[in-house]
Amino acid sequence: MSTAAVSSRPGLVLADLIPASRVRDAALVLGGAALTGLAAQIAVPVPGSPVPVTGQTFAALLVGTSLGARRGTLSLVVYALAGLAGVPWFAEGKSGVLVSFGYIIGMMLAATVVGALARRGADRSVLRMAGTMLVGEAIIYAIGVPYLALAADMSASAAIAAGLTPFLIGDALKAALAMGLLPTAWKFVNKR
Repeated sequence: MSTAAVSSRPGLVLADLIPASRVRDAALVLGGAALTGLAAQIAVPVPGSPVPVTGQTFAALLVGTSLGARRGTLSLVVYALAGLAGVPWFAEGKSGVLVSFGYIIGMMLAATVVGALARRGADRSVLRMAGTMLVGEAIIYAIGVPYLALAADMSASAAIAAGLTPFLIGDALKAALAMGLLPTAWKFVNKR
């Protein structure tokens, strides 16, 4: 069966194009965790917010979409557990339980959802990828902002002002990058 025929079958994500094995899956999970940790180091402090702008959310959504729900979620669980255990790969080289840890919890759930959507073909076109990224970002904020409010003892409006509003433009840019990247990868695979 050709790669084009395989890639057009429903239920596949990009990672499924690599020959299957337990070693492959373990490498993908660890690689997804490492990518998220590396992307978290791209951090820009936001005045008035305990949460910096990072590449972490982009990596988490990219990992979930390209690896699928199971491997994507496992990657983010490994990332979270290692960070809680002291690996300094949360944003700005931090580890442990942070006031921003709710966003990491949200990323785990978002990776699950965007991975499931990718298995249904949501990563194959720009328009569907846009919807997938919006859903993923909404999940991250739906958990991250209330957690921030509780952990930092902020009102809901203060948490929205510190943990949501300053990030919308950056997240739109990250979503645009993903909208171009994944459908382009599928087009490349289909040409082969």
